[in-house]
Amino acid sequence: MSILSVENLYKTYGDKDLFNEISFTIGERERIGLIGVNGTGKSTLLKVLAGVDTAEKGTMDHANDFHIEYLPQEPQLNHDLTVLEQIYYGESTIMKTMRHYEQALRELEGEPTSEQKQEHLYKAQQKMDEHDAWEANTVAKTILTKLGIRNFDQSVSALSGGQKKRVAIAKALIQPADLLILDEPTNHLDNETIEWMESFLTQYKGSLLVVTHDRYFLNRVTNRIYELDKGNLYIYDGNYEVFLEKKAEREELERANEQKRQNTLRRELEWLRRGPKARGTKQKARKDRAEALRDQKVERAGGEVDIAIGSTRLGNDVFELEGVNKSYEGRTVVDDFSYLVVPGERLGIIGPNGSGKTTLLNMIAGKVEPDTGVISTGQTVKVGYYTQDHQEMDESLRVVEYIKEEAEVVQTIEGDTITAEQMLERFMFPRYMQWTYISKLSGGERRRLYLLRVLMQEPNVLLLDEPTNDLDTQTLTILEEYLDSFPGVVITVSHDRYFLDRVVDHLIAFEDTRIRRFQGNYTEYLEIRKQEEGEALAAERQKAKEEKKASPHQRQKRRKLSYHEQQEWNTIEDRIEQLELRYEEVQNEITETGSDAVRAQELMNEMQQLEEQIEQAMERWEELSTIIEESKQ
Repeated sequence: MSILSVENLYKTYGDKDLFNEISFTIGERERIGLIGVNGTGKSTLLKVLAGVDTAEKGTMDHANDFHIEYLPQEPQLNHDLTVLEQIYYGESTIMKTMRHYEQALRELEGEPTSEQKQEHLYKAQQKMDEHDAWEANTVAKTILTKLGIRNFDQSVSALSGGQKKRVAIAKALIQPADLLILDEPTNHLDNETIEWMESFLTQYKGSLLVVTHDRYFLNRVTNRIYELDKGNLYIYDGNYEVFLEKKAEREELERANEQKRQNTLRRELEWLRRGPKARGTKQKARKDRAEALRDQKVERAGGEVDIAIGSTRLGNDVFELEGVNKSYEGRTVVDDFSYLVVPGERLGIIGPNGSGKTTLLNMIAGKVEPDTGVISTGQTVKVGYYTQDHQEMDESLRVVEYIKEEAEVVQTIEGDTITAEQMLERFMFPRYMQWTYISKLSGGERRRLYLLRVLMQEPNVLLLDEPTNDLDTQTLTILEEYLDSFPGVVITVSHDRYFLDRVVDHLIAFEDTRIRRFQGNYTEYLEIRKQEEGEALAAERQKAKEEKKASPHQRQKRRKLSYHEQQEWNTIEDRIEQLELRYEEVQNEITETGSDAVRAQELMNEMQQLEEQIEQAMERWEELSTIIEESKQ
């Protein structure tokens, strides 16, 4: 069933058609990923749908009580509110109920003996019961906790930029909505939080429209892809993996059609040149047809970033870190760290936000000095540093002027000389755009331009700090291919799991109390971590069991199974076996679903629920078996 219908949406920006009368519908529980090259209008489309911006033409139809919840890339929060006040905004009954309850709770904490405040809280609790708001209240606080926000009464004005973004995400996820619109929600989030959000969104009751560069996120969350390209909208049923397959088929068909057009044009022109004897009207008609074929405008799907810039020679010495230490405000972020970077290395730096990843990268780049220790840099090292922010971009400059500040010409990998204007064209900045002021570019276009400037330095060592933020998926794919053939060293800080798996083969992981070196990519690291966490949990359970057995106090409290526990024990093994059999069936069904992404997502949700049920049943089996064992001693 359709919840939103969009017809003939048209909008321009300068000379560019962002939406060329595009039409689409969004159905219930749809999970849509919106992709396209930076500057094509993805964020603008989200704003138009959310009512923040307007289109020049077109209609949008939906129910009268239809509600959209929108998370922009740069959310604006009310700094006068607390965290809870911020996320419980809105006029829906459940939001007002939770606001009144939290307010009554705080008032009573201030005057715990006040009968008036106690009565106020009692009435607020009754309203919570009446509107079944307790679960929503628990979910809201769970979401905040999962996003790393634990002080719910803290003022928004006291939060860091990253914390504000997380509160804005929580605010969007908590509000009841028919359509949830998220613009780059994964930017600046650590991998653990992104994985939690993936799981949460699969259970989300409304529909979802998301713009993100995170390809694993797209693959796991979406069941439909919208591609915005040169003002046109292409719709693909399935997740990101299915989209890649179907887009390749579409582009192959377009190439075949173009080849057919060229062949027809060639034959028509040859026929005209031979000048066969025919009636003048037929001759004119054939000539008109040939000219129409020649002048036909062919739209190819997508532009293509072409990264073919060379690099200077790198010697045997790159970086050597010996006993490096760094602290900020009394907190040690890098402790007695040593590492040798060798030629050809592909190194990823990972860890939670604020753990010290960028600090380490800045020390390697020579932008920050260590408190103690030595960092040696090889004489032939030429660093290209792609930072998270690009505040050094002078917005009063034109695109071509900004690039020419770095270099007028560069050498390609093939040894050819190429001008700044030609490189800009390869980076999808056609000639007419090269005299555009930087202030007029979208955020993603600025990032692409900044990346080009870094590469124009022809570095032999690339330091990349969160390179995937704000770059479109196509540019990221081309960048990854370039890094495959890049002869120098690549060191990157990133939370993008796909990028890390694709690019690096070594990791420096900032863990709780240590910096760990790991040989392998990010997925391999995760597998090892999960295995270690499982072993640690098993060891803790074993230790607790042994302590329980050794305690005289516990021995006095030994008991037998109750009647109900005995009945549960008699059936629990059969129940576990049935759950495991169904789990295997679901796995097989997922394999057989093929391109039916909707069914695959349903099965993935069921498999996740089965995993939780099996784990709970196993834990219960262990509790009951422990009681039985102790009762026999």
